[in-house]
Amino acid sequence: MTVQAVILAAGMGTRLARPHPKPLTELSDGRTIMQQQVQNLMSEFKKKLRLSIVVGFKLEMILEHIPHASFVYNEAFDQTNTSKSLLKALRNSTKGGVLWMNGDVVFAPEIVKYLRPFIEQDLSFVSVDMSSVSDEEVKYTVDENGHIEHLSKTVEGALGEAVGINYISSKDKKKLIKRLAQVGDQDYFERAMELTITKDGVQYTPVDISNFYAVEVDFADDLARANEELDARVPANA
Repeated sequence: MTVQAVILAAGMGTRLARPHPKPLTELSDGRTIMQQQVQNLMSEFKKKLRLSIVVGFKLEMILEHIPHASFVYNEAFDQTNTSKSLLKALRNSTKGGVLWMNGDVVFAPEIVKYLRPFIEQDLSFVSVDMSSVSDEEVKYTVDENGHIEHLSKTVEGALGEAVGINYISSKDKKKLIKRLAQVGDQDYFERAMELTITKDGVQYTPVDISNFYAVEVDFADDLARANEELDARVPANA
């Protein structure tokens, strides 16, 4: 079974104030954010992985950094948000479901193994952290059946945060593509996901990865926290 995975890396990442694409930010272990993402995916799926990266801002740097991936160009990277980057990626995908992640997520490699059964069952899901609810992050609630009901930064009564690692099943993919095309250029992809829930009856399973670390690096404090997690994994005698 081929696993299609997408990394959204077209944005300018202005909040972190780096002169390069945010996914190329170096971590304390010497890897970049993107390198640890790719290594986590490769270690689990190996030759079954079909990796695509959506590029835009200073795209040449990413092409040189991860030369073995395929690339999708969002030429309007400075005018659009993640909804349009994901739209381009899904339109470029082949038959089957797609795993995707924001290009700024530093996460434990064990998460990919934990998510693999859901991918193999071809179930649409949202990876969530129930141990934290921050005003800045995308949050979620569930309906009476335990599926995602609301998914945005303005959710009230949130159960936790979405960590930026999601999967759309083969049967739901066309519905998400339709809604991604409809939402505004500045909308996050979560807005289109909400529309598939309310308009198309798509059911996303919240998969709790709270036992592992996953940090979206938006600010310097996030980067410091991600590095703390990485440093904690290094053996004392290393």
